[in-house]
Amino acid sequence: MHAADERFGQRDAIGPHGVMLFYTAAAPAEPHGYQLFTAYRLWLASPESNNLPRLLADLAEVAADNIARATAAGRRWNPLGPDGSMVNGGDMTLPDSAVYVGVGVTTLDTDQGRWYQVARALRDQPIDHRRRSVFDLKGQCYALLTDGTVLHAERDPHAPLGVDGIRCNKTLDPDRISYYNPHANLTEQGDDATRGMWRQLGVLHHTLAALLTGEQQA
Repeated sequence: MHAADERFGQRDAIGPHGVMLFYTAAAPAEPHGYQLFTAYRLWLASPESNNLPRLLADLAEVAADNIARATAAGRRWNPLGPDGSMVNGGDMTLPDSAVYVGVGVTTLDTDQGRWYQVARALRDQPIDHRRRSVFDLKGQCYALLTDGTVLHAERDPHAPLGVDGIRCNKTLDPDRISYYNPHANLTEQGDDATRGMWRQLGVLHHTLAALLTGEQQA
């Protein structure tokens, strides 16, 4: 968000969406016994990179093509590269023991408005009012994990105390055995654009999981 705000309107402006690949590796010294690694892909602002479902569909198609070409050549494609890398930042060199655990999307489009509208509004504020900054804006991310977990996390700097903005199809409290979860079918909730995003994120996740874990994810 900070980089997108700083480069807003410039030739190297960043698009509002990013894709993240999640890996974990055993780390006995860590509190939960593992370490999380995240590699990500950002795009420069363009009409193509603004359409999130289309962006995910294109990325899944590129991944499938890379897998097919590598397989035909007797190799195994790695989305982290070096050949046909799917990412351009984050943890791009991992321990040999690291395993793929999921894929996510981060976006600056929220219920406050599309990123370009909100970012432009920051620059058009009247000078006689309290001026908002990028620190007042929301952001959100969506994730699909190999154990079937589905997550939606909203970052709201003005959320009431105790509201963490996390929705999940599973309990986040391992001690809770039975409870009603209004987000059990999280991927079917929201507007058409959100459901379309979930579908395309699922295609990408299934493509990567089949390659990296050898399993077709439900």
